[in-house]
Amino acid sequence: MRKVLLPSLIILATSLLVIRIFYLQIIDDTLKLKSDNNAIKIKYEYPERGYIYDRKGKLLVANQASYDIMVIPRELKNTDTLEFCQLLNITKEDFIKKIEKAKVYSPRLPSVFLPQLNKSEFAAFQEKIRKYQGFYFQKRSLRDYEVAFGANIFGFITQVNEKLVAKNPYYNSGDLIGRQGVEESYEDLLRGIKGVKYIQKDKYNREIGSYKDGKYDTIAVQGEDINLTLDAELQKYGEELMINKRGGIVAIEPKTGEILALVTAPSYDPGILVGRQRSKNYTQLYRDSIAKPLYDRGLLAEYPPGSPFKILTGLVALQEGVVDEQSTFMCRGGFSYGRGRFQKCHCKIFGNVKLHNGVYRSCNAYFSNAYLRTIGKYAKPAYAVDAWSNHVKSFGLGQFMGYDLPTGKKGNVPDSKTYKKVYPNGGWRGTTIISNAIGQGEVLMTPIQLANMMATVANEGYYYTPHIIKKIEGHKIDKKFTTKHVTTIDKKYFKPIISGLFDVYNMGTASALRVEGIDICGKTGTAENFARIDGKRIKLEDHSIFVAFAPKDNPKIAIAILVENGGYGAAIAGPIASLMIEKYLRQKITRVDLEKRILATSLQSRYAKLGGLSEAVKLQIRISDSLLKKKTIIPTVKVKTDTTKSNKQAI
Repeated sequence: MRKVLLPSLIILATSLLVIRIFYLQIIDDTLKLKSDNNAIKIKYEYPERGYIYDRKGKLLVANQASYDIMVIPRELKNTDTLEFCQLLNITKEDFIKKIEKAKVYSPRLPSVFLPQLNKSEFAAFQEKIRKYQGFYFQKRSLRDYEVAFGANIFGFITQVNEKLVAKNPYYNSGDLIGRQGVEESYEDLLRGIKGVKYIQKDKYNREIGSYKDGKYDTIAVQGEDINLTLDAELQKYGEELMINKRGGIVAIEPKTGEILALVTAPSYDPGILVGRQRSKNYTQLYRDSIAKPLYDRGLLAEYPPGSPFKILTGLVALQEGVVDEQSTFMCRGGFSYGRGRFQKCHCKIFGNVKLHNGVYRSCNAYFSNAYLRTIGKYAKPAYAVDAWSNHVKSFGLGQFMGYDLPTGKKGNVPDSKTYKKVYPNGGWRGTTIISNAIGQGEVLMTPIQLANMMATVANEGYYYTPHIIKKIEGHKIDKKFTTKHVTTIDKKYFKPIISGLFDVYNMGTASALRVEGIDICGKTGTAENFARIDGKRIKLEDHSIFVAFAPKDNPKIAIAILVENGGYGAAIAGPIASLMIEKYLRQKITRVDLEKRILATSLQSRYAKLGGLSEAVKLQIRISDSLLKKKTIIPTVKVKTDTTKSNKQAI
């Protein structure tokens, strides 16, 4: 048996190899296409990218025709370089540099020599291109933005780099790919499928017809159209309100997790990243370390949440059973928690405080006491902090949220490991970390996390992962966006908190921001802001924060606003919240007094104290005069922000 087995295996393996070789060489012609590429020219037909619409079907991003001049270095013959350069308005040095770069990629494969010619440039060169062997046109489609807002949401398209070409066989040199925003997240759907034509050439390198009568040719398939959850009018309005300010606005539909608006300021007109000036404009935006217009503050900026975090402090204390609606604490203008340590409070109650008025007056004393009771419930503070941390994290905080945009930060929710690193020898307790109670400790949140927190409160204990995609024709959206996430807080504990948030507008810190006929629940916040300049820690103007949802019953919008250096929460962020909510629910504004004040408010002088106009500011002033109105990118402070552990009241 053993004598027969080995020869049998050898015969079987040899037979399989012979069959495979016969198939590849005689039956399958695909390898022949690759080996005969000296006699076969491959032409690609590029499809239109899918269109992008908002939640109501409004067209946001379409396409426009563009033409690239391609070059095959080995086919260049007797080129009149001077005439060629004059025709395309480039220098001889540029010509030589581009040809050398193409040779490095491949002497016999096409490379992009000059991208994105417009129709007039194409027409002028089309008459002459027959004189220049080795050059030809490649038609592509570029984005055509129907709106001048939402750049951070859309992203942009750009040429693939050599690293990606080597890694992904779909892309060739000069191909376009989506970067940032939905263009990157949904690249595989939006790009479509390239068509391929194989052209037979004779010995004189002349095209003589389709290879194998077009047997292997394929047609281009247009990219899929997508509908975003975005409300275009709300997004436009939010960007208008944030002109001459820095920060972010995020609005979410609580019942679905759909993102209604995602505003970052400063921003830019997406149209400036299309055409021959795209690279130059992008470089200016990218290198701008002052304004950072490519930095999406709604998703990336991590801030101490300030007083809105008291909502969670109260919910955790209720869940842990250390307080109830009738629990009372004394406020004497603040909270004393150790020798010489006093946490100021501006609630102006000066007496007994319960949960309800503690919420709408934003009382430090109440929530600091509630936090200490939560930490003091357990024998060891490490156990207590972990229990508290787990409750907070159940709201989607301290982690990447899993939304369908390619950038983000997870913020920070401290636990026992955090404090073991800070205090390796122990000795820490509730009073050591008391700043967490009012959102000024180690806690950090992004605006989208703040908005999701309010959506969760509006839903009385559950949320859906925020997402920007609403519909893709013929496809189902990812099931993770329709999966309900339930917090560790019982539903019954949300009602007293919501009652307090409702009275923030009726008799609390946002009473001047009411909108007649709309029941809004909200919370003001002010986060202290320090920067290190020339080695010194300097206090800057506080950040203005506001979170809200409306209507109180059956909420349809939850929102978070953070305005850097904006001062008290009710000063700038609060009015923006009221205006955005009314705009979405009514499609009109009745609080025109607030609207006029916010549109006229500029924080440019506050930012200018620490830095002059950046190149991005000058660029935006020069070219962005479109559907919104002329926008100005506001310079940011070129300093390192210092997250403080302040005990100051955050109203």
